[in-house]
Amino acid sequence: MSTQSYLIDTNVIIGLEDNHTVQPAYAKLSQLTAKHKVDVFVHEAARDDIKRDKNTKRRDISLSKLQKFQTLEKVKGLTKQALADEFGRIKKHNDEVDATLLHALKIGAADFLVTQDQGLHDRAQNHSADLARRVLFVADAAQLLEVTYEPREVPILHVDDVSAHTISITDTFFDSLREGYPEFNDWWQKKCIAQRRPCWVVYHNDVLAGLVVRKDETGADTDATQKFEKILKICTFKVSPEQRGIKLGELLLKKILWHAQRNQYDLTYITAYAEQAALIALLEYFGFQKTATKADGELIFERVLSTKKLERVEGESAFDTDRRNYPRVIVDNEVRGFVIPIKEGYHDVLYPDLRDARQSDLFADADRPRRPGNTIRKVYLCRAQSNLDGPGSILFFYKGKSDDTPSQALTAVGVLEEMSLATSTKELMLLTGGRSVYSERELLDYSATSENPVKVINYLLIDYIEPPVTLKVLKSKKIFAAHPPQSISELKGTKLRDALALCSFGFEV
Repeated sequence: MSTQSYLIDTNVIIGLEDNHTVQPAYAKLSQLTAKHKVDVFVHEAARDDIKRDKNTKRRDISLSKLQKFQTLEKVKGLTKQALADEFGRIKKHNDEVDATLLHALKIGAADFLVTQDQGLHDRAQNHSADLARRVLFVADAAQLLEVTYEPREVPILHVDDVSAHTISITDTFFDSLREGYPEFNDWWQKKCIAQRRPCWVVYHNDVLAGLVVRKDETGADTDATQKFEKILKICTFKVSPEQRGIKLGELLLKKILWHAQRNQYDLTYITAYAEQAALIALLEYFGFQKTATKADGELIFERVLSTKKLERVEGESAFDTDRRNYPRVIVDNEVRGFVIPIKEGYHDVLYPDLRDARQSDLFADADRPRRPGNTIRKVYLCRAQSNLDGPGSILFFYKGKSDDTPSQALTAVGVLEEMSLATSTKELMLLTGGRSVYSERELLDYSATSENPVKVINYLLIDYIEPPVTLKVLKSKKIFAAHPPQSISELKGTKLRDALALCSFGFEV
């Protein structure tokens, strides 16, 4: 397998090289790239950008730090106009540098780009989903390296439902909130603890890493601009800075939207400041819209919810409508349904929520790798002969015969974003990139070639099927024939509707 290569933005170099304490994610990135001899580059265009700094002393210091890294040279003859045509409007030098970094990534000069700049992430997303998956936050890059190369366990992240009084206000997790909101401690005591507000928390290596504080409201008592009967207010949504990027925000948002949908809320909303760019980008990707700006500059983002059947939007793909209304999906005569059989080991990796809900056998678990998989956006690899239809297709995941329950049952439902074919291990690594739960050994074992490619299925997890639909039921409903599918198979005729009828999503399909 070719060694991975990482192009790092100047903001990452600052995080690694300035005079402050190095954050854990930065330290892990540096440690793992060195340990596994991964190439790390800075781009010549970024070096040129630093040279424009009129502060001579600061410029010389910054340039000296770049000497530690290999330089990726500029492409000769690449014009500003060509970059703008490919990667969007260029208004200033920094935009041109950003576009140049993305160009290097697109042509394969580096495998991944690491940056903390949300604007650069947005520019990549606007270009293509494929490019966006290869632009990583520092914590994402560190996690990808760990999953790819490290044999030891990576903790699976769980969301726990707790009361605010169980969380210590002295935790350093709250320091940034106190800095931006001096009255935070008083608010936490009088509102959150005294009112016993419910919270969702995520602990990573026994350290508080993510928090959502929520509150039920009505249209008569809310800051939301849309006055519905049942409103879910997200009072606080925070991921610790050193964990930013390891899908904690997505994990917490999944919890919010699944809870709101299941409990038939009419609206959920959250406030954020403009500088919280990563949070805002995540919210907008999944359908939140800015509806107002408070006097202090705080922005209100609202998301209307419904249990009604989701209809197509003219001029928009089914998948884009699905993600904006997540977890609802379009199901009409144009949408096709497929069953994807999956072995127990991969099922446990993709859906750790289901595996760890069971009573674990500690001895059976001892040698199994544990990797983060409980997010919204997922990727699955297979060599099934059948092809999937376009974005928006409904995917049912069927867990085959297993030692642990459920065995031989439909367990999860997703919606297809895209399917690609990987014709080499290198291509497989790039296509799975930002969503990967696969180790280097697993990717190598696929032995992807142009003659024997591997299907890379990117999808959104819509819901778990509770209870799982057993093979006996599937056969009795004639959704399956005498034997369960051994490869990807389409649910033709009324079978898609029949399968959906066995699920309880909290919305009409």
